[in-house]
Amino acid sequence: MPGGRYVQIELIFGDSHVMIADEFPEMGAISPLTLGGTYGALTIATDDVDTLWQRAVDAGAEVFHPLQDAFWGERHGQIVDPFGHRWGLAQKIEDVAPDEVVRRAAALFS
Repeated sequence: MPGGRYVQIELIFGDSHVMIADEFPEMGAISPLTLGGTYGALTIATDDVDTLWQRAVDAGAEVFHPLQDAFWGERHGQIVDPFGHRWGLAQKIEDVAPDEVVRRAAALFS
């Protein structure tokens, strides 16, 4: 597009497609950067989160929450892409029963 803007960037994760674009304020399309943040994160589950994490960081993603083992049984972290979108990256590392998740959360947040 004129001015170097992208009208569509297609991201492919396995058999899933996600499309994002540059801002087009004249058409009502603005990014999380303009809004001052985003409401949440789109999470990608993978079998090798450490490799995916490093690839994203090497490509310029900003770390929002560091990649770490989480109490609910995932290795999980969040990054922010250059457009301001927040992404969760996760890998299941253990099965955790619901009552155990509650116990671990209470221990962590009390």
